[in-house]
Amino acid sequence: MQVNISIIISIIALFCTTLGVVIGFFTFTRNRDKDVKSDASELAIIRTKLDNINQGVENIRIDIKVEQKERLGLSERLIRLEESHKSLHKRLDDLEGMIDEYCLMIKNK
Repeated sequence: MQVNISIIISIIALFCTTLGVVIGFFTFTRNRDKDVKSDASELAIIRTKLDNINQGVENIRIDIKVEQKERLGLSERLIRLEESHKSLHKRLDDLEGMIDEYCLMIKNK
């Protein structure tokens, strides 16, 4: 009887151990699947945020190009304005010389 009880206890222990291994495996599998789903959703969120950041950077690049074109246009206008200003001063100097000559001519009469 002593041997039969020890065999029964051994069989019960082996059954419990096997049951524990099976439950542990199923728990591991279930948690692994949850982790994979969680990682996938986090990765999708990160990709979405990176896409939004990338779109923002592209918008900034476009704005910078527009600003550069406007600055180039203003620079060209400034150059033309400076040339016109220089021409105007030359004409004023010539006119001033003519007025001075006219004033001298009137005084000498």
